[in-house]
Amino acid sequence: MADNKSTTAKAASATGKTSNLSSMFAVIVIAAAILTSILIFKFLLGNPSNFKGGDPENGPLPGNFMGIVYKGGFIVPILMSLLMIVVTFTIERFLTIMKAKGSGSVSGFVRNIKMKLETGDIAGAKAACDKQRGSVANVVRSAVEKYEAMEKETGMQKEQKVLAIQKEVEEATSLELPMLERNLTVIATIASIATLMGLLGTVLGMIRAFAAMANAGAPDATALSTGISEALINTALGIGTSAVAIIMYNYFTSSIDDLSYGIDEAGFSITQTFAAKH
Repeated sequence: MADNKSTTAKAASATGKTSNLSSMFAVIVIAAAILTSILIFKFLLGNPSNFKGGDPENGPLPGNFMGIVYKGGFIVPILMSLLMIVVTFTIERFLTIMKAKGSGSVSGFVRNIKMKLETGDIAGAKAACDKQRGSVANVVRSAVEKYEAMEKETGMQKEQKVLAIQKEVEEATSLELPMLERNLTVIATIASIATLMGLLGTVLGMIRAFAAMANAGAPDATALSTGISEALINTALGIGTSAVAIIMYNYFTSSIDDLSYGIDEAGFSITQTFAAKH
């Protein structure tokens, strides 16, 4: 029992360290995305060669996409930052969830563990966990070790042993799932605010466009086109970023739900096997 508490404490400590590293990673990613976006906006999109007369204050050259995007205004680098953050966290979460799934099929792994426990092959079940790796395997290994300890326990009733195994599964799961869900809040937040930022850019662009139209007698065609460009470009960037964030958030939550189901199935199988054999 003392060994099990020590293992749980070590796992909790490792989880805390991982959480701190993840928070640092998130801060670095956000800061780097903002800085990169500002540099791209100022020096690449705002390069004088993209504009008539070599002056960013003039309209963009015909067909020059970078100049057109630059005319979207100061909201553009903000939206670019949000898009970069979404892409970076998407890659990071994808790699994390793929690692959590392990090296093989989760359902096949659960069936294999159940068969080994039914035949009393505890060592084989542990070896299967080591081979599978990932979050599901980590939880199952903790449950298998508890299963083994309960087989040797003589001072507890059968129901108490089953509850002890269930509790071990719950504790191990509570350590694994937060790592899978980390940074999803950032993606979900961007899914909401990207659209709002796009709408803000649209409003600012339309204000500029209507201001140009309000000039007495002769509307400023350049200011009018600039305002419309700002409105449309920010709308497109905001909607596009939000769409990517929503799609990836739903994909990741669905993947985590599948892993949670696999963990629940494994825990149920282990406890039922113990109850049937003892």
